[in-house]
Amino acid sequence: MDKVKQIFQKIVQFLKEAKVELKKVTWPTPKQTLASTSVVIIVVIIVSAFLGIVDFGLAKVIRLVLG
Repeated sequence: MDKVKQIFQKIVQFLKEAKVELKKVTWPTPKQTLASTSVVIIVVIIVSAFLGIVDFGLAKVIRLVLG
């Protein structure tokens, strides 16, 4: 039973420390979050299009080589 109490105390201590650390975080504003998300989505679309074109081109080259 003592071991269970120790584990519970460790969990409580961890949660208290996590709460203190989260108060130190500088959270982005909704505007910053939207801007960052937009950049990520645009970059993903560009990279996906590029890889799709490369894949299509390589597939054509392989078909030509293998007949």
